[in-house]
Amino acid sequence: MLSTAHVSFTVEDLERSLEFYRDTLGMKLVARMERVGEDISRIVGFENAHLRIAFLELPRAGGMQLELIEYVSPRGRPIDRDTCNPGSAHICFNVEDIPSAYEALRGRGVAFKSEPVPIQTGVNKGGYAVYFLDPDGNTLELVQRPKG
Repeated sequence: MLSTAHVSFTVEDLERSLEFYRDTLGMKLVARMERVGEDISRIVGFENAHLRIAFLELPRAGGMQLELIEYVSPRGRPIDRDTCNPGSAHICFNVEDIPSAYEALRGRGVAFKSEPVPIQTGVNKGGYAVYFLDPDGNTLELVQRPKG
């Protein structure tokens, strides 16, 4: 393995997710595409697959990209994304001022699981963290690392 290229979420509606990640969270759209054909069908393991895909990134994320995939065919169904379930995943975003980021996102209608919580143990002891949800119920996190 050389490096990490991207992380990915499957979404129900690519346009709705782009509005959230690009317009609400401020990520930059770097590419869009549709994938159909034998190669993508073999890669994803679904006959006659048709995918709509977008790649986004944060300016200071060092090239790490978020891939959003909408399966046009086969159409998927929502799953239970509770964070305690095996297979559940989340993305954590570093912020400098978690109260301001929390209030700004909450003001834009973003659903949070709590207010920012002081971290009491571990490597980020003295910092703050909070979970929130994207339009499909995928878990995201804000973390403000401790000073120093």
